[in-house]
Formats: sequence, structure tokens, C-alpha cells
Amino acid sequence: MHPYKKYQSIKYDYVNELPNDWQLLPNIAIFQERIERGFIDEELLSVTIGKGVIKQTDVDIKKDSSNEDKSKYKLIKVGDIAYNKMRMWQGALGYSEHQGISSPAYVILNPKLEINPKYFHYMFRTNFYTNYSKRYSYGIVDDQLSLRYKDFKRMYSIVPPLETQNAIVDYLDSKTKQIEEFISKKERLIELLEEERREFIDKQLNDLSKYETHKKPLKYLIKFISEQTNKIKENETYLALENIESWTGKINTTIGLKEFDSSVKQFKKTDVLFNKLRPYLAKVVIPDFDGVCVGELLVLRPKKEILKEFLHYKLISRRFIDLVDSSTFGSKMPRASWNFIGKVGIEYPIDYKNQSLIVSIIKTKELQLKSLGDIYKSEITKIKEYKESLITNVVTGKIKVPN
Repeated sequence: MHPYKKYQSIKYDYVNELPNDWQLLPNIAIFQERIERGFIDEELLSVTIGKGVIKQTDVDIKKDSSNEDKSKYKLIKVGDIAYNKMRMWQGALGYSEHQGISSPAYVILNPKLEINPKYFHYMFRTNFYTNYSKRYSYGIVDDQLSLRYKDFKRMYSIVPPLETQNAIVDYLDSKTKQIEEFISKKERLIELLEEERREFIDKQLNDLSKYETHKKPLKYLIKFISEQTNKIKENETYLALENIESWTGKINTTIGLKEFDSSVKQFKKTDVLFNKLRPYLAKVVIPDFDGVCVGELLVLRPKKEILKEFLHYKLISRRFIDLVDSSTFGSKMPRASWNFIGKVGIEYPIDYKNQSLIVSIIKTKELQLKSLGDIYKSEITKIKEYKESLITNVVTGKIKVPN
């Protein structure tokens, strides 16, 4: 791919040159705002950051809007571009392939010129253009920034000839489809690695025939910490359920608290924490710090006869998780009780050295799988960076797409 043959100088903040037959036009010359209301029987559409304009039934988290007054919802026609006033600067916009109605918080753009709207879909979603739109958005803090149409129309957009727009759209449609397929396959490989990890853990813990073992109810292997307190040290480290990854027990973020208005449990870095709310999520963690946690986490302090690492793997085994989860069957908000969990039998090697050996075998396998997973994640990151760079270079005329 090569640059265009001739360029013209452009004096504007996000572009300094364009191919000779391209233009830089104010948005008011390209789009008009569509404000058509009263189409209450049309399908509901959503404007998302990840996928642009989609049917609301396709949104991962279903939103019930059935009780809202839809008479003020705005009509979106096929070929329109819609953006979320509060999230345009984050990329919440897109070309619509559907006719429907959307929230009054969205701005609907109807082309005034003969253009390919999908070219502008690609350009508006680039980092350079979302950063540009942020400068025209108004609000006290980022979460309140709003890009009104009267400000959007003062902004400028790059406009190639229609034939070039069509060529760019065809090319980017093809390339982005390939990239999304690549990402999807890599993400599936990462899922398979996690499935392999769980199966390996189960295999090591379920076949203990070569060791001398004991089997006891969990409550006899740990000290159960049930005390809750409101007396918290300033900037005490707080651990919530949403900070813990399912199955891996990885802690993503924590919060330093100055005050807290409800009871929490104190834990030590020698404890194992087990989530009793929605136990199928398998949020089990060995913290590497002392702190306080939400009451839904059971604080289990292992006794001398069982290693905390061995106990952690036992608690995330499918056999244990499935058994605890089955005890909550039929509940709208599954929450396992300690009375049940404490009675579940735990088989473990009597000799500490054998527990340590099993833990070491599992950790070695985990490191191997993690190393491979990190390669896949790196490839996903790089292909996303390539995608952003490719789209930016194409829509700004730095490189010419093949015919």
C-alpha cells in the first residue's frame, strides 16, 4: 500500500495534508440532525462503544424499557449515523443498518450530501476523532461531558470523493472482518487454555490414590472467621466481589477506605476467601495482604494439617464448586450457606510434603498455560493496535487502498 500521488497542505489541528481531490468540510455541510419522534412501534436500537448501532435485543445486558414513555424516542433510519451525546468521545457512535427508535440522549445524523455514511462511521470511531470530539464536549467532569449537535456541526471532517469513500469502506469492511475473526479465534484459544487448566487441577485433586490421605468436613480443617466489624483503620484495604476474577482468584483492584457504613470482615494474607454468593462463579482467593472484605466472602483460616494453597485448589475444583452450587438450586439469588459448605468433605494427603508436591505440579502447569495465554493476549493487543493504525491511515489519506 502506497501514499496518493499528490497532496495539498491543510492547516487544521488534526491534519496537515490531504490528497489533492479530498476536502475538509464543516460537519454542518455534511450532516443535518434528524429529530423525528412518535414512532413508538419501531424496534428499539442502542448505540454502543464496541459495536456501534445495534438492536437493543442484541445488547449483552438486557435493558427493560417497557415502562418508559417512548413517544420522545428519536427515529433512526438505515444509513443514519447516531451518537451518544455523553459517550461520543469514547466511541459510542455508529452507522445504522437498521430502522428503529433510540433514546432521546442520542443525536441522529442524516447525510445532506451524497456520501457513504460508513466511511464516516470508520473515521468518527478512530482515536484521533474521538479525542477531537472530546474537545468540543462540555461538562464539569468526564462522565458529564456532552457533545451537542450545535457543537458537533462546528467540527470538521475529512471528505474524500464518493468513489474513494466506497473503495475505503469495501477495503476496511474486508480487513476488519479478518481482524475480528483472528481476535475471536485467539479468544477461544484462551478459553480452551482455561478449560485445560481446570481439568488439570481436577485430575490432580481427584486421584489421590498414591498418597495416604484423610477426609474431613471442611469445618474441621479451618477456623471460620465470622466476626464482622465497623471499626476500620484509616485507608484499610477493602476487597469486594467484583475485584476478584472467577476461577483464577486474581485480584484486579482494591480500595483504600477511610470510612465504611456497613459491617465487613477482617482477613489476613494467610487466609483463603470463598465467595458464597453465586458460588458457580468460583471466586476463591488467597490474598497477598491483610485487609477487610465484603460479608459475602467467607474467611477461612487453614489449620496446620492443610496447606492454604492446597485448600485453595480444592475449593476451586469443579467437584467442590458444583456440589456447593447444587445446594442453592431454585434460588433467584444463589447464596450458599456455611452450614452446608462446612460439611463438605475434603480429601487431602496427610503428609505436608505431598500436598506441597501437588501444589507445585499444578503451579508448573499453570505457568506453562499462562505463558501461552500471554502470547495470545499480546497478539490480540497488537492486532487491535494495527487495526486502529490501519483505519486512521486510510481515512486520513496517508495510504491508498487497493482498487
